[in-house]
Amino acid sequence: MESDMEGMHYEGTCIRPPSEAHSILLQVTVGCSHNKCTFCGTYKDKRFRIKDEDTILGDIKFASRYMKRQDRVFLMDGDALIIPQKRLLWILDRINEHLPWVKRIGAYANAKSIKMKTLDELVELKAKGLGILYLGVESGDEMTLRNIRKGTTPQNLVDMGKKVKGAGIKLSVTVLLGIAGEERSLEHARATGRLLSEMDPDFVGALTVMLIPGTPLYEDCVSGKFVLPDERGLLLELREMIEHTHLTRGLFFSNHASNYLPVKARLPRGKKDALQLIDSALEGKTGLRPEWTRAL
Repeated sequence: MESDMEGMHYEGTCIRPPSEAHSILLQVTVGCSHNKCTFCGTYKDKRFRIKDEDTILGDIKFASRYMKRQDRVFLMDGDALIIPQKRLLWILDRINEHLPWVKRIGAYANAKSIKMKTLDELVELKAKGLGILYLGVESGDEMTLRNIRKGTTPQNLVDMGKKVKGAGIKLSVTVLLGIAGEERSLEHARATGRLLSEMDPDFVGALTVMLIPGTPLYEDCVSGKFVLPDERGLLLELREMIEHTHLTRGLFFSNHASNYLPVKARLPRGKKDALQLIDSALEGKTGLRPEWTRAL
């Protein structure tokens, strides 16, 4: 970014999906509307609120001057879709007005925010440029979702995912390897595969849970209540998950920096190669990412 008296107004820790690395990052909300997940420490320092229109417009105008080479916008923070429809449409209209070269707008969503939008409202957002939503599924196992305080059920997640796709918006979901602990690892993997098969998203990103000091999950790990699967256990979990995932033509990838083994497969045709790669790693023939290089 060029130096200027102004700048984008970012507050606290801001995260975005790996696929939005080259997007204009527009922070329209601060924090997460749910903010109860036991594994997440990202928004603990923020009380959720929607930013005022003057700040949002100022950032859009700044982007219109200095970010002309970026043709995607990602709306942060944790759950921009929760913004009331009228105001969200206003934001999309301002992006279209001042950044006419932008080809796609994306945002994080959760089951609650999708439920609050009617199908017609989602179609309206799609018409204004909202091209992709990122939904944190984490697990298809009901007990695991309860344990991590996700605030939803597997069936509700499936229904909300189908609703997004029904509106013509691309759906990218995140699942977490290791989140069920050592004990329920394979149950979690199979149930997540079944959920993904029913939801049939466009993209699935498998991340490995990272234990963050200060979170309830970290405290459970320190006390011995939660045991994270070891490298081999995580590979077996990933294998089981892919084995039970049947997508019509979705992309399944575990190339995030948190993972030990980067996998990228277009399902269904790439499943066999993905499973062979994992088997090769399990046999010690394919190297894993060193621990010191793993990160969020």
